[in-house]
Amino acid sequence: MNRNDLRRADINLLVVFETMMHERNVSRVGEKLFLGQPTISGALGRLRVLFDDPLFIRCGRAMEPTLRAEEIFANLSPALDGIAAALSRCQAFDPRTSEATFHIGLSDDVEYALLPRLLRQLRLDAPNIRLIVRRVDQQQMSQRLVNGDISMGISHTHDLPANARRKALRPIRPMLLRADGRSGAVGLDEFCRRPHAVVSSMGSASDDTDQALNLLGLQRKVVLTVPQFSALPVLLAQSDLLAIVPDYVAKAMALTGGLRAEPAPLSLPAQELSMVWRAATHNDPGERWLRSRCNAFLCEPVELQVVPKSRPALHNDQALLAAR
Repeated sequence: MNRNDLRRADINLLVVFETMMHERNVSRVGEKLFLGQPTISGALGRLRVLFDDPLFIRCGRAMEPTLRAEEIFANLSPALDGIAAALSRCQAFDPRTSEATFHIGLSDDVEYALLPRLLRQLRLDAPNIRLIVRRVDQQQMSQRLVNGDISMGISHTHDLPANARRKALRPIRPMLLRADGRSGAVGLDEFCRRPHAVVSSMGSASDDTDQALNLLGLQRKVVLTVPQFSALPVLLAQSDLLAIVPDYVAKAMALTGGLRAEPAPLSLPAQELSMVWRAATHNDPGERWLRSRCNAFLCEPVELQVVPKSRPALHNDQALLAAR
């Protein structure tokens, strides 16, 4: 196909094709693109004529791509990214009047402790934009970016797709959260004796805290695992439960009253909170603006240490004059 033949192509069909490659289900494609199932079925029919291939074969409830569809997708996905990037550069973005919709992924700790402050500022700077937030943990982040479910995410992240970019925002320092009224800090022996609550989206009762204790030949007693941080204040209230949470979560919960945040009684590794985004949106004016706002309000300020300049050594006569 040469460039003149592109007149026969409908970019909307290509978007349907790419979405079907990700979702493998007609109903989910319709929900994601806000289109009815008959429209999606009609688009698939036109795609089959365009590429002269069945493209998708029904296998139970899923639509499995043919080898031809896999080949098309490998070339089409980066091409659509390039088209989106080229079009976005032609569009001005004014946060004061924009009605843009942004799809972002946040881990539970970020949503609980950092999103409220960011949202207050976004409402002042851009009162008409719409923010669609998806709960995304570090295991889901990569796939969400690849699928186009989100254009940007904030979380502790592991491996990312090759076309994603990352910026470190702040360290995630573990802190101890407690609701009892006892005076003094919790020591290591008491820390191991008392019951613990753990927050884990995957239901795991073991984390970095247990690994650090194992290195010391110690262990704690985990009696409760919950999937989200918002449950902790009520669960810890009027109990002797302890919880290790990110520093910004601990401080946010302590402000609500009834909870105390303090350093953990053992050395725990600090992870890194990062902002990640799709390379295709790197130069999009609206996305760049949103990333700058997230960076400004979620990034931990760097404390500059002023180191006094060393004075040159004085000869004896100069030293005597300086002392007078």
